[in-house]
Amino acid sequence: MKHQYLNIFSAIENGNDELVSETTVSNSIEISTTERWVENVVIGLNLCPFAKREWSQSKVRIQLSQANSQEQLLQDLVVELALLNRRPDIETSLLVHPYVLQEFDEYNQFLAFADALITEMGLDGVYQIASFHPDYQFDGTARNDVENYTNRSPYPMLHLLREASLERAIEAHPDTVSIPQTNIQRLKQLGASYMHDLLNDCNEEY
Repeated sequence: MKHQYLNIFSAIENGNDELVSETTVSNSIEISTTERWVENVVIGLNLCPFAKREWSQSKVRIQLSQANSQEQLLQDLVVELALLNRRPDIETSLLVHPYVLQEFDEYNQFLAFADALITEMGLDGVYQIASFHPDYQFDGTARNDVENYTNRSPYPMLHLLREASLERAIEAHPDTVSIPQTNIQRLKQLGASYMHDLLNDCNEEY
């Protein structure tokens, strides 16, 4: 299986785009919903202080995966990693996968396979994955605790980050340590009901 993934990675790096799908906002409800989530929640509430610049410069790729199995999703992950390797103009990628890993526990377990794949591909220290899910729940929290909304999204997704870019952003920020606690305090002020409605509003079809 590793050999298969390496072949896919190498082919895309060398310009073979047969496996690269260019899903656009205009032809996918899932993509347009995710776009509203980025704008209204991630940027709108400043949950990630690094997101606004990259978004405004069109350096964020949102890709819809049609995978309905974990194996297919791993292949789509390889495709996205290869595309990022080939396209330095893409700063980060959101791989949205609404048809697999709808259960948070399964999704959480899958993250270990995704991280292992990055290691096996020799991309440790190059890329990392941030996790987002409609039912995201941090260890030690109750299901309805508002802080879980910092990582809740309209659909399950894998956020692929360039580690070098992340390190530069952290170095340039005056106080990255306080970001998680600041986010939690902001969400507590807004309340779980507000966050639930805000997330649901992203799913409205316009």
